[in-house]
Amino acid sequence: MSDTWEGKKLPEVSLESSDGNTVHLPKDSAGSWTLLYFYPKDDTPGCTKQACSYRDNLDEFKKAGARVFGISSDSLDSHKQFIGKFNLSFPLLSDPKQTLSGPLGVYGDQEWQGRVFKGLSRDSFLVGPDGTIRKVWRKVDPTRTVAETLEAILKEAGA
Repeated sequence: MSDTWEGKKLPEVSLESSDGNTVHLPKDSAGSWTLLYFYPKDDTPGCTKQACSYRDNLDEFKKAGARVFGISSDSLDSHKQFIGKFNLSFPLLSDPKQTLSGPLGVYGDQEWQGRVFKGLSRDSFLVGPDGTIRKVWRKVDPTRTVAETLEAILKEAGA
């Protein structure tokens, strides 16, 4: 079953990046494949596994012509510490006001250890060179999502 966002244009947003720039989506990614992966919190076990797995496979994404951005509600300072601690080699975007995560349905009620709270779910979006969302993964497993997203990029991009 496809997600309601598949086939639609990525909303236009500007998010601050850990590399000191502002990333304007989808404009700044026009002409290339872009993987946006949302995660709940910097430096937590699942999020660290996921980020390190993207780091370890980043060359494969680049070979496929894709850019990778991790997105959470954490501050840029938190992102920079997370990047430094785990030597992450791709930018993390800060979305503290849910500018992108809200419209995409990533932000909302989450449940963890029987507790319900507002936060980000672990969702990923593959955006095509034309700014159209080609594939959506909801509530992904942090240990399997990298292989799944890379496989989809290779299939979609014909790489």
